[in-house]
Amino acid sequence: MKKVNLAGLTLTKLEDFFSSLGHKKFRAVQLIKWIHQEGELDFARMTNLSKALREELAANCEIRLPQIVTCEESQDGTKKWLVRVEGGSCIEMVYIPERERGTLCISSQVGCSLDCSFCATGKQGFHRDLTSAEIIGQLWLAADSFSQFSRKSARKISNVVMMGMGEPLMNFENVVDAMTLMLEDNAYGLSKRRVTLSTSGVVPQLDKLGDLIDVSLAISLHAANDELRNSLVPINKKYPIAKFINSAKSYLEKLPDNHRKVTVEYTLINKVNDRSHHAHELAALLRDLPCKINLIPFNEFHGSNYKKVTKTALNRFRDILIADGYTVTVRTTRGDDIAAACGQLAGDVNDRTKRQKRFKESLQEVQPVKLLESV
Repeated sequence: MKKVNLAGLTLTKLEDFFSSLGHKKFRAVQLIKWIHQEGELDFARMTNLSKALREELAANCEIRLPQIVTCEESQDGTKKWLVRVEGGSCIEMVYIPERERGTLCISSQVGCSLDCSFCATGKQGFHRDLTSAEIIGQLWLAADSFSQFSRKSARKISNVVMMGMGEPLMNFENVVDAMTLMLEDNAYGLSKRRVTLSTSGVVPQLDKLGDLIDVSLAISLHAANDELRNSLVPINKKYPIAKFINSAKSYLEKLPDNHRKVTVEYTLINKVNDRSHHAHELAALLRDLPCKINLIPFNEFHGSNYKKVTKTALNRFRDILIADGYTVTVRTTRGDDIAAACGQLAGDVNDRTKRQKRFKESLQEVQPVKLLESV
């Protein structure tokens, strides 16, 4: 009989599980604290559970997490882990230390079900969705590596972003369960403002998200007109920009507080989407969306014909948006010496879409990129 993996169950689902075994619901709180606050994976050591219950859990259940294969550290302190999941494929997660916070970037899929043209993950193809245990397991592994489960250790992971490999909203239930555990006071107790989901625009799922959970939202936009975005983010052909923006607005309207803003992520690619008219177009598009804009210099990867935005073009783009009244930040490139920067995560994907094979074959050919010479 296959054992039940308890690692990714939310408090509600764990309560239902204990009830199904004929036990009191409060056992769920005890177990969730052992796993996600104490870092304990051995039922035998969970001393506030009766011996009979510990033996019952050991016979029928397990706490199974993914496994760290390698850990690389950048010159700037960024860490990247290669993590093996069930089936043998590997994903990547990244920790970015900053002065007042530490951000863990977590993956949601093995590969990615989408194929954005400027992202290395999409070129690896897609194998499967991660389970909720494999998603929250990344946070557990990172916390454990920093000895965060020790009572004397300071919390190094203050923020979590669902911005690693995969499109989170294409793995909706597992991602929502994992984020619920991140927010759970009896687990990691992170603030809703410190857990961020980034999406490329899976509109039906985004429309449902606000009914189930309250986290910060980032929209992966990268273009302000449908023609350009169709080429950069192919899901735009199914859910065009207007629908995406309206869905993001609706998400904000469902939140209990009315001071929240969407983060608009815009990757700047040299002579593709970084011209002055693109900035003016973006400013006009976002006029009615409460937002702040995060500009991301494109990070080059093997096989891509796109180039990093120039400093002159980046500053010009930023200044146009600021002059129009927007709050604008520029994402500092971190971890690019270990391929841990935004858009560079690749992992080791057992691709079942043949996209990885097609991409490798395309490296033998010259791939044209439409460049715009005007400023």
